[in-house]
Amino acid sequence: MYRFTNDYSEGAHPQILELMARSNLNQEEGYGNDSLCRQAEQLLKAAIEDERAAVHFVSGGTQANLIALASMLKPYESVISAATGHIFVHEAGAIEATGHKINVVETPDGKLTPDQVRQVVAQHTDEHMVMPRVVFVSDSTELGTTYSKAELESLRRVCTEKHLYLYLDGARLGSALVSAGADLTLPDVARLADMFYIGGTKNGALLGEAMVICNEALQADFRFHLKQRGALLAKGRVMGVQFVGLFSGGLYFELARQANAMAQRLAAGLKALGYAFLTDSTTNMIFPILPNPLIRFLESRYAFYVIAPVDEARSTIRLVTSWATPAEKVDEFVAAVKEWCERSAPCN
Repeated sequence: MYRFTNDYSEGAHPQILELMARSNLNQEEGYGNDSLCRQAEQLLKAAIEDERAAVHFVSGGTQANLIALASMLKPYESVISAATGHIFVHEAGAIEATGHKINVVETPDGKLTPDQVRQVVAQHTDEHMVMPRVVFVSDSTELGTTYSKAELESLRRVCTEKHLYLYLDGARLGSALVSAGADLTLPDVARLADMFYIGGTKNGALLGEAMVICNEALQADFRFHLKQRGALLAKGRVMGVQFVGLFSGGLYFELARQANAMAQRLAAGLKALGYAFLTDSTTNMIFPILPNPLIRFLESRYAFYVIAPVDEARSTIRLVTSWATPAEKVDEFVAAVKEWCERSAPCN
């Protein structure tokens, strides 16, 4: 059974493993003070075109979000997020466990708008309520959509206007930046966000995310936050070396393009058969709406998530491709749908 459940079912890209093996017996300092983390830090500063930024490496996305937001918020402050945001749905209450409320906004496409941010701020008027302080966005979103440069700039303006921080979850940032029609760049993200992270786990690394702190006011003593939350790893070199591999020769964006290409190949095959989609995703996650009998048929051959019913007859599923997804598996999936269609006309 082939899995389209996520983009981290495979281990790591062979170039990453080769680089890890080559440096394996070199003795290094611990806790991110090694030469590999320093090299990765310089590569990332060059990539974002910001030498003043601080770069830290953590093991996973939930850890990155938890530490970032806890470090940015006073005890009575809150974070604004789309209802589909990872911090609200898929992190077991990690943010709430730090004592911070999430102000949730319902959105049709997983993206926040300036008007929605202003509305949340306007609803919180005095010391009897939490004080919104951080705007949380992810790019790409949990629905596979992406922010344009203009959209992120408009959020930056409202954050400046309302004295808010802008934080970007970049678990699939590579996929967003190389998606069809994207006009946002890594230096743009660094210019607009106070803090963000560049995801490695879901883009070819064995594990690891690179946290980037662009707002210098948030940089001081950040290693204390890392240590307190269990993220300051003795063998931090393991994450540093992977980002050296991802950013020393363009591999990071190459892998993201491959993941996107496989998802869009899937989407094209399903669209040709007449199926609609929940969102217009140009990244490596797509959300086709399929008849329930077809979903049951496909589940006997493939692993994927059923997201929600659309009506009595149809449901939305999520298909995710990775840097390692073979084109033949994509074509086999589309062929399986065609097989079911031939047996069950009309196809939709």
